[in-house]
Amino acid sequence: MRPFQTAEDVLAYISEADIQIVDFKVIDMKGRWHHLSIPSERFGPSVLTSGIGFDGSSYGFLTVEKSDMVFIPDLSTAFVDPFTDEKTLVFLANIFRLKDGQRLRFEDDPRFLAEKAETYLKAQGICDRALFGPEFEFYVLNHISYRTDTHHMEVRIDADQADWNTGDTTYRNLGAKVPPHGGYHVDLPMDSSYNFRSNTVRLLETHGVPVKYHHSENGGPGQVEIEVEFATLREMADRTMKLKYLLKNNAHLFGLTTTFMPKPFWNEAGSGMHIHMHFFDGDRPLFFDPDGYSQLSDTALYAIGGILKHAAALMPFTNPSTNSYKRLVPGYEAPVSICYGTANRSAVIRIPGYATEPHNKRFELRSPDATSNPYLAFTAMLMAAIDGIENKIDPVAAGFGPFDVNLYKLPEEERGKVKGLPATLLEACQALEADKDFLMKGGVFSEVLIRNQIERLTKEHYQISALPHPEEFRLYYEL
Repeated sequence: MRPFQTAEDVLAYISEADIQIVDFKVIDMKGRWHHLSIPSERFGPSVLTSGIGFDGSSYGFLTVEKSDMVFIPDLSTAFVDPFTDEKTLVFLANIFRLKDGQRLRFEDDPRFLAEKAETYLKAQGICDRALFGPEFEFYVLNHISYRTDTHHMEVRIDADQADWNTGDTTYRNLGAKVPPHGGYHVDLPMDSSYNFRSNTVRLLETHGVPVKYHHSENGGPGQVEIEVEFATLREMADRTMKLKYLLKNNAHLFGLTTTFMPKPFWNEAGSGMHIHMHFFDGDRPLFFDPDGYSQLSDTALYAIGGILKHAAALMPFTNPSTNSYKRLVPGYEAPVSICYGTANRSAVIRIPGYATEPHNKRFELRSPDATSNPYLAFTAMLMAAIDGIENKIDPVAAGFGPFDVNLYKLPEEERGKVKGLPATLLEACQALEADKDFLMKGGVFSEVLIRNQIERLTKEHYQISALPHPEEFRLYYEL
């Protein structure tokens, strides 16, 4: 689709492509899209100047008595929705608040935070762009149902390829089941979601989300991964939201359902969102030094130092669900040790051993998951990296490594010297409360946003911790 510059460009395309509906998608604090649609006849220049009003409190913004806000579409984000019956042109929108009759960018709009962080990076003279490359792990399932009542708690999850279906005789069972923890790169016919993923990848490519590859992952009951090509911070957050939208809606067309929950299955592999990062100034990569540790420059090592120093405080943005902390437990590939190393999947930061060329030299933060709002997660990660570079935080001097060994196999005395990530969402919120100043540099994060995030997540922690768990009945019912 050609880029739009003006309302007239959009109107010309609406006529040319026979667009019937124009849809606007607006992000909330949790990282979920909301949308509002208008007949194409109602689209005009006033949409770009006056915007469309909405209740910001219903998105988690502001307060009820001051909730009137407007959104204005970003014309650079247009795509045609492949799932609607009426031909629909979609725009992502920016949020504005009203003050003294004026429309001002809303300082806590997640898209605006991403813009502010990119501006701050340039203003500090570090480089002109930070590139992000997430890996999206998720489960493709055939059934999900759940119920929580005073007298009844139940979750049923099923995947046709799951090992527990090997003995099912209620249908013509053709086998091809995947053993527990045995899904990594399994081939057809066991890789039962392959055609769905390939179809989705073609959709992603068509809609401006270039894909590096996709494959089956470790989790036997349908875990898979899609890794995308690098992009700048806000662009990658936009692409993340688009990927989730296309993936989930396409799954419904295939009679499937997908989840990015970090730990949907007990005793199976969890799903993370490993985030690769590197910096460029023009065409010059800033993270490469042939003589540095693992060919990393001082700039890269300082960025690592900043992220590891603030690793716990990042988690209310990179791991903002109670379920996140069921994935982050010792002994699995999900890392809990605040350190770094080359090709080390047990460390919070891993330097890919295969990335040896200057333009692909980078590091990977392995703790985040995709329950996060991508704008907030990527922005927080960038602000920690900037803080490390500005303050020349040496990860070696700070005791973060490097560790090029399996941390889970270290002697207990040595392992105890390596700090661990917060074990609960409440601990993560407490860490953010104690370490938030780096996020507010340059006016990127506001204290109001941080306070609201802490309050919301703390409430969720206590809400879940108050629920009886079915396993507790086995342990304690007869005592």
